[in-house]
Amino acid sequence: MENNQTTVADFILLGFLVSPEMKMFLFGLFFLLFTFTLLGNGIILVLICLDSRLQTPMYFFLSQLALVDISYASNTVPQMLANLLDPAKPISFAGCLVQNFFFLMFALIECLLLVMMSYDRYVAICHPLRYTLIMNRGLCIALAITSWVVGSLLALVHAILLLRLPFCGPREINHFFCEILSVLKLACADTWLNKLVIFVACVFILIVPLCFVLISYTHILGAILGIQSREGRRKAFSTCSSHICVVGLFFGTAIITYMVPKSRNSEKEQKIIFLFYSFFNPTLNPLIYSLRNAEVKGALRRLLRKERVG
Repeated sequence: MENNQTTVADFILLGFLVSPEMKMFLFGLFFLLFTFTLLGNGIILVLICLDSRLQTPMYFFLSQLALVDISYASNTVPQMLANLLDPAKPISFAGCLVQNFFFLMFALIECLLLVMMSYDRYVAICHPLRYTLIMNRGLCIALAITSWVVGSLLALVHAILLLRLPFCGPREINHFFCEILSVLKLACADTWLNKLVIFVACVFILIVPLCFVLISYTHILGAILGIQSREGRRKAFSTCSSHICVVGLFFGTAIITYMVPKSRNSEKEQKIIFLFYSFFNPTLNPLIYSLRNAEVKGALRRLLRKERVG
């Protein structure tokens, strides 16, 4: 690097390049969806904490997922809403780095939690008699802590590698938040190491866990087909259908985002994919679990009855 190059102190998030009227419409839409995300996931957290019937390993992991989704959306959506109202307002380099770190951390944690949830369903259906013995409280807590620690450490690695790069201009990030690939485009040095680590992380955090999930559900499907009664098959499948929907949404959009060559998608399409990945998934998760899960709906009815009686 040349000595006369200056360091960028902040960035401008270009966000959505649309008309002012469309920005106001998007602000209202995203604000409503963000509110629903907080309420939906918050209600799931409250139900799991208050209803003794939901004190099971599956709902323990679901509560962790709801907590991650709340944090996930809260990390990117407020900045996006502020950007729609004031596109010229900059974000500091430190703020951009922190936002990027938490985005990666919560994404990695959610990926690992989905793997833990698939293992829970595998044990519940393929080894029902040993389920309570295997999925004891100590193991569930250990798996959850592992997800949070591993996700945090991997995100820290990306943050450190990003911090070592010089940024001397331009300042404009063509995104609605400090996404790591968009930030790397502004670096004034070779980013091959960053991209290599991202690729390796995608293999071990997306492809390998997805293979594990697919193997688990292959065994689960075989076990379900082996159940004699139609009612038993229906009940077994209903316990997994919500998780299958969430896994498909998360891994599908994540693989398109980070594994598909960027030349096949325009920057506008990339923003839409990231919007779905980082915003709509946390919004849809509580809807999927509440509408497709009789136990969650039953817990909500009991809570509402208790409130009316009180």
